[in-house]
Amino acid sequence: TPMQRREAAARRALAGAGLIECVHYSFVAEAEAAAFGGGGPEMALANPIADHLSHMRPTPLPGLVTAARRNQARGFGEIGLFEIGPAFHGPEPGEQTTEAAALRTGYTAPRDWSGARRPVDALDAKADAVAALAAIGVDVAKLSVAREAPGWYHPGRSGVLKLGPKVTLAAFGELHPRTLSALDIKGPAVAAQVFLQAAPTPRAKGPGRPALAVSDLQAVERDFAFVVPALCEAETALRAARSADKTLIESAAVFDVFEGPKAEQQFGAGHKSIAIAVRLQPTAATLTDAQIEAVGQRVVAAVTAATGGTLRG
Repeated sequence: TPMQRREAAARRALAGAGLIECVHYSFVAEAEAAAFGGGGPEMALANPIADHLSHMRPTPLPGLVTAARRNQARGFGEIGLFEIGPAFHGPEPGEQTTEAAALRTGYTAPRDWSGARRPVDALDAKADAVAALAAIGVDVAKLSVAREAPGWYHPGRSGVLKLGPKVTLAAFGELHPRTLSALDIKGPAVAAQVFLQAAPTPRAKGPGRPALAVSDLQAVERDFAFVVPALCEAETALRAARSADKTLIESAAVFDVFEGPKAEQQFGAGHKSIAIAVRLQPTAATLTDAQIEAVGQRVVAAVTAATGGTLRG
């Protein structure tokens, strides 16, 4: 079935990222379910096979955390696990989804004289989520990041991956210290959840790649700096800039962020500066100064409207 193919593709991607696959019961202890937003009497089993397997799991993460805890107790620190299976959000048949969950703990490498290792972080978990999404056919270039991760993640070191404003495809980040404490697992620990059923069905591909469209006309790059609220996501500014002229704007990227006490001293409390580079690629004729200026004005208007910021003088 399409879902089985999707699961197989995600499985290959996560295994290729160096994670070890686990298979657990879909039953967990109530405290483990509660740590990930589940639990409650409606999710309790009438006849559990064991006292510690009393509730349906809201995600495969509790089983991965339990496995990591057992390995930590035996002296293993650098752990990378994943599981693909059902997640239960309610007692009714339609309240079950398929999820790919990944967990990493410890450091990115064993101890070495060169010191070439670091603790796992949110970006490692994000990379796992992106790899799984790419494997199931999602155009990862269209993904955006938002700070909407569930409460079991660290609020400042986590996020969700979205397609458009409504479709959430994955959550990732460091596990909250409260979650680590409740489940007796040592940090650092990062996790990712990929919601396989939420991903759109990719378009059918033809027998080959489309022809490469390359223009030999001179590209133009313009830089813009904006003063925006401190909590404004850089992704918000980039999406707005790209939408200002979808014909001419080839790409937009952040090249500088100035934030913190010094930025607030210069721009006002609760503000920071984001600088973006916008690349214009004409296909019909070389751009005139007037055309470049007009696109620039549209970029400024779009970004200020989307962020509530102003063009930095």
